[in-house]
Amino acid sequence: MNRRHFLTSLGGGMLSISRSSAAPPAAPADLTKQLETLRQKHQVPALTASRFGVEGLLFQSVTGFRKAGGTTPVTPDDFWHYGSMTKAMTATLLATYVQEGRLQWDDPLGKLIPESCRKAHPRTKDITVLQLLQHRSGLRANLRLAAPPGADPPAAGSYLYSNVGYAIAGHIAEKLDGRPWEALLEKRVFQPLKITAGQGPVGTEGKDDQPWPHDEKGSALPANGPASDNPPSLGPAGRVHASLQNYARFAADQLRGAAGQPALLKPALYQILHGPDPVSHYACGWGIADRPWADGRCLTHTGSNNANFSAVWLAPEKAF
Repeated sequence: MNRRHFLTSLGGGMLSISRSSAAPPAAPADLTKQLETLRQKHQVPALTASRFGVEGLLFQSVTGFRKAGGTTPVTPDDFWHYGSMTKAMTATLLATYVQEGRLQWDDPLGKLIPESCRKAHPRTKDITVLQLLQHRSGLRANLRLAAPPGADPPAAGSYLYSNVGYAIAGHIAEKLDGRPWEALLEKRVFQPLKITAGQGPVGTEGKDDQPWPHDEKGSALPANGPASDNPPSLGPAGRVHASLQNYARFAADQLRGAAGQPALLKPALYQILHGPDPVSHYACGWGIADRPWADGRCLTHTGSNNANFSAVWLAPEKAF
């Protein structure tokens, strides 16, 4: 189901990937030891962790195996699934159109995708771009195929974490440029930041050439194909995978933007992307937290396709 059919029900295929040629820097030995202790304690197949700053990856450690019961170890070059950490990427993609003057944060859906609003609840047309990105659209959390169009009247303004909202945000980019969200993210975000990434299930189907999907008990799923991942219609909400070195390039750009340094976008746009809504305390693809070790505000998010899990913390005041 693509986003056009997805939106109709409301009333991409994979991109090729290639490995980075430069190996990530070595991690402190104690980090690898800590990771392996945690991995064994919690009986998970593999763990990786990294630290990065405004310049990118500083160091990374990996431990464990690509597949529970297997013998192939994970490597620093392996691709990891980031799930909902994709949302910050989608928000950044839309910000590139704001920077060009082709989109405004307060543009409503009725203006941007009028054909998709015709059979939806009347209030849908008034939902703005910023409300989508801050989970204040009032749209349901996930697609329910059995629900008739317009069954859930959106109550815009209140917080409800919505994968549906981000699917629509991705579709807005598609309408602006006439190309799939996957291709636009590649062209407008990944290529300028020299990021190599892919979409959807990680690895070659049937082979443990990348980290395998597992269930909540740590057992390997029967297959690593499309059934183990979020559906393509929810790509803008959670289907990106990449090595940690490549993800660090995206996160480093967010840190540079937060510090007012040269970055993909103008500093004022990062202030919008990182600025929490006063009601929800959620920014655009970023949760907001306060931690003493970060000297204050953090940007954070987790991501999952129910078979892989990732988490990120940014400390803008400390630039790591």
